[in-house]
Amino acid sequence: MLNRKKWLLKGADRVLPLVRRVPFAVQRLALQQALNRCLADPLRDGEFEVLRGRWLCLRIPDLGLSWFLTLTREGLRIAERANAHVTISGNWREFLLLASRQEDPDTLFFRRRLVIEGDTELGLALKNLIDSLDPDVLPVWLWRNLERAGKGLAA
Repeated sequence: MLNRKKWLLKGADRVLPLVRRVPFAVQRLALQQALNRCLADPLRDGEFEVLRGRWLCLRIPDLGLSWFLTLTREGLRIAERANAHVTISGNWREFLLLASRQEDPDTLFFRRRLVIEGDTELGLALKNLIDSLDPDVLPVWLWRNLERAGKGLAA
Protein backbone atom coordinates (compact mmCIF):
# COMPACT_ATOMS: atom_id res chain seq x y z
CA MET A 1 0.00 0.00 0.00
CA LEU A 2 1.28 3.47 -0.89
CA ASN A 3 2.18 5.74 1.97
CA ARG A 4 0.59 9.19 2.14
CA LYS A 5 3.56 11.08 0.62
CA LYS A 6 3.83 8.75 -2.37
CA TRP A 7 0.07 8.91 -2.85
CA LEU A 8 0.14 12.74 -2.84
CA LEU A 9 3.05 12.84 -5.29
CA LYS A 10 1.29 10.44 -7.64
CA GLY A 11 -1.82 12.60 -7.38
CA ALA A 12 0.20 15.74 -8.13
CA ASP A 13 1.74 14.02 -11.18
CA ARG A 14 -1.79 13.47 -12.49
CA VAL A 15 -3.41 16.77 -11.48
CA LEU A 16 -0.68 19.34 -12.19
CA PRO A 17 -0.56 18.69 -15.98
CA LEU A 18 -4.19 19.83 -16.09
CA VAL A 19 -2.98 23.38 -15.39
CA ARG A 20 -2.00 23.67 -19.06
CA ARG A 21 -5.73 23.47 -19.88
CA VAL A 22 -6.42 26.57 -17.82
CA PRO A 23 -6.73 29.54 -20.20
CA PHE A 24 -3.51 31.54 -20.30
CA ALA A 25 -5.31 34.74 -19.26
CA VAL A 26 -6.30 33.05 -15.99
CA GLN A 27 -2.78 31.65 -15.48
CA ARG A 28 -1.31 35.11 -16.10
CA LEU A 29 -3.72 36.85 -13.74
CA ALA A 30 -3.11 34.38 -10.91
CA LEU A 31 0.68 34.22 -11.31
CA GLN A 32 1.21 37.94 -11.85
CA GLN A 33 -0.84 38.89 -8.82
CA ALA A 34 0.75 36.22 -6.63
CA LEU A 35 4.31 37.08 -7.66
CA ASN A 36 3.84 40.83 -7.35
CA ARG A 37 2.23 40.46 -3.91
CA CYS A 38 4.69 37.91 -2.53
CA LEU A 39 7.74 39.68 -3.94
CA ALA A 40 6.57 43.25 -3.23
CA ASP A 41 9.48 44.07 -0.90
CA PRO A 42 12.27 42.70 -3.14
CA LEU A 43 10.62 44.40 -6.15
CA ARG A 44 10.43 47.70 -4.27
CA ASP A 45 14.10 47.31 -3.23
CA GLY A 46 15.12 46.93 -6.89
CA GLU A 47 16.29 43.34 -6.58
CA PHE A 48 14.60 42.33 -9.85
CA GLU A 49 16.05 45.20 -11.95
CA VAL A 50 18.15 42.61 -13.81
CA LEU A 51 14.89 41.62 -15.57
CA ARG A 52 13.93 45.12 -16.71
CA GLY A 53 13.67 45.02 -20.50
CA ARG A 54 14.71 41.37 -20.59
CA TRP A 55 12.66 38.20 -20.71
CA LEU A 56 12.99 35.04 -18.66
CA CYS A 57 11.23 31.90 -19.85
CA LEU A 58 10.33 29.43 -17.12
CA ARG A 59 9.64 26.09 -18.76
CA ILE A 60 8.20 23.05 -17.01
CA PRO A 61 8.30 20.31 -19.66
CA ASP A 62 6.58 17.57 -17.66
CA LEU A 63 3.56 19.87 -17.23
CA GLY A 64 3.71 21.30 -20.74
CA LEU A 65 3.90 24.84 -19.31
CA SER A 66 5.97 27.90 -20.18
CA TRP A 67 5.72 31.42 -18.85
CA PHE A 68 7.70 34.47 -19.94
CA LEU A 69 8.52 37.06 -17.26
CA THR A 70 9.89 40.58 -17.41
CA LEU A 71 9.96 43.61 -15.15
CA THR A 72 7.92 46.70 -15.99
CA ARG A 73 7.01 49.86 -14.05
CA GLU A 74 3.97 47.98 -12.69
CA GLY A 75 6.04 45.03 -11.49
CA LEU A 76 6.56 41.55 -12.87
CA ARG A 77 4.65 40.91 -16.07
CA ILE A 78 3.90 37.50 -17.53
CA ALA A 79 3.36 36.83 -21.23
CA GLU A 80 2.41 33.76 -23.20
CA ARG A 81 5.18 34.36 -25.74
CA ALA A 82 8.25 36.56 -25.94
CA ASN A 83 11.82 36.50 -27.19
CA ALA A 84 13.47 35.01 -24.13
CA HIS A 85 16.94 36.19 -23.20
CA VAL A 86 17.27 33.19 -20.89
CA THR A 87 15.29 30.01 -20.31
CA ILE A 88 15.29 28.02 -17.09
CA SER A 89 13.81 24.56 -17.57
CA GLY A 90 13.04 21.74 -15.20
CA ASN A 91 10.32 19.40 -14.10
CA TRP A 92 7.86 20.52 -11.44
CA ARG A 93 9.54 18.45 -8.75
CA GLU A 94 12.86 20.26 -9.26
CA PHE A 95 11.17 23.66 -9.03
CA LEU A 96 9.41 22.53 -5.84
CA LEU A 97 12.74 21.43 -4.34
CA LEU A 98 14.23 24.79 -5.31
CA ALA A 99 11.31 26.85 -3.96
CA SER A 100 11.16 24.90 -0.69
CA ARG A 101 14.94 25.09 -0.19
CA GLN A 102 15.19 21.32 0.09
CA GLU A 103 17.84 21.16 -2.63
CA ASP A 104 20.72 23.52 -3.29
CA PRO A 105 20.19 25.38 -6.59
CA ASP A 106 23.79 24.78 -7.66
CA THR A 107 23.28 21.04 -7.20
CA LEU A 108 20.10 21.11 -9.31
CA PHE A 109 21.89 22.97 -12.11
CA PHE A 110 25.13 20.96 -11.83
CA ARG A 111 23.18 17.69 -12.13
CA ARG A 112 21.22 19.20 -15.07
CA ARG A 113 17.93 18.72 -13.28
CA LEU A 114 17.42 22.45 -13.91
CA VAL A 115 18.89 23.84 -17.13
CA ILE A 116 19.82 27.42 -18.07
CA GLU A 117 19.86 28.21 -21.79
CA GLY A 118 20.57 31.52 -23.50
CA ASP A 119 22.15 34.39 -21.58
CA THR A 120 23.78 32.31 -18.84
CA GLU A 121 25.04 35.41 -17.04
CA LEU A 122 21.43 36.60 -16.67
CA GLY A 123 20.36 33.07 -15.73
CA LEU A 124 22.98 32.83 -12.99
CA ALA A 125 22.05 36.29 -11.69
CA LEU A 126 18.40 35.18 -11.48
CA LYS A 127 19.35 31.88 -9.85
CA ASN A 128 21.37 33.75 -7.23
CA LEU A 129 18.54 36.24 -6.73
CA ILE A 130 15.99 33.48 -6.17
CA ASP A 131 18.37 31.69 -3.83
CA SER A 132 18.96 34.88 -1.83
CA LEU A 133 15.27 35.63 -1.28
CA ASP A 134 14.19 35.27 2.33
CA PRO A 135 11.29 32.81 2.75
CA ASP A 136 9.74 35.48 4.99
CA VAL A 137 8.68 37.37 1.84
CA LEU A 138 6.05 34.66 1.35
CA PRO A 139 2.89 34.46 3.40
CA VAL A 140 3.46 32.11 6.35
CA TRP A 141 0.82 29.62 5.19
CA LEU A 142 2.38 29.44 1.71
CA TRP A 143 5.94 28.97 2.97
CA ARG A 144 4.81 26.30 5.46
CA ASN A 145 3.04 24.32 2.72
CA LEU A 146 5.91 24.73 0.24
CA GLU A 147 8.38 23.58 2.85
CA ARG A 148 6.19 20.60 3.85
CA ALA A 149 5.71 19.56 0.22
CA GLY A 150 9.41 19.93 -0.53
CA LYS A 151 10.38 17.86 2.51
CA GLY A 152 7.92 15.18 1.44
CA LEU A 153 9.44 15.13 -2.02
CA ALA A 154 13.01 15.07 -0.73
CA ALA A 155 12.29 12.18 1.66
